Amino acid sequence: MTKNLLSVTALAIALTLGAASSTQAQKMKSKSKSDMGQGKSNASNGSSAGVMVGGAMMVPNKDIVDNAVMSSDHTTLVAAVKAAGLVETLKGAGPFTVFAPANSAFDKLPAGTVNTLVMPENKATLTKILTYHVVAGRLTAKDLKNGQTLTTVQGETLTVVKKGNSLMLRDAKGGMSTVTIPNVISSNGVTHVIDTVLMPAK
Repeated sequence: MTKNLLSVTALAIALTLGAASSTQAQKMKSKSKSDMGQGKSNASNGSSAGVMVGGAMMVPNKDIVDNAVMSSDHTTLVAAVKAAGLVETLKGAGPFTVFAPANSAFDKLPAGTVNTLVMPENKATLTKILTYHVVAGRLTAKDLKNGQTLTTVQGETLTVVKKGNSLMLRDAKGGMSTVTIPNVISSNGVTHVIDTVLMPAK
């Protein structure tokens, strides 16, 4: 009798512990999914956690330029910004929305184009192209609507094109560029990484 009672008690304890472990495991699993979802949200919304670009974390407490120089995917853009004398401008209060071509975007240009543009005698042309990638104000991806016209700092316009989950821009020459990493938040604006250099009409 005593032996049977002990067996029943042991079984009850085991079942209680098993239920507790299962509940705890479910909580941990749920928390893990929540954390993973939050991480994805951070990347798409550009929250305080920052966004990875070019192997570096872009964080909101740095300005657009200080974030850009950390990205290994934007060395050509940074060099062009320096050659055009726009560093101090893009480190200003803003806010600015910058459509930042990755190195691969500049690689699509005809051979020798970048080397020609960064020459001192071509500074005016380079400045026009770079400022064509900048819009006054802080525009995140959700602020950009299909068919919306954006007036750039250069003076000409860009047209927003949204198809499904894709966010694209049409330039003055009809060229299309796709946003590959949206909402890189900086202290003085927001950057959207694009895969093609945008070209003004003039």
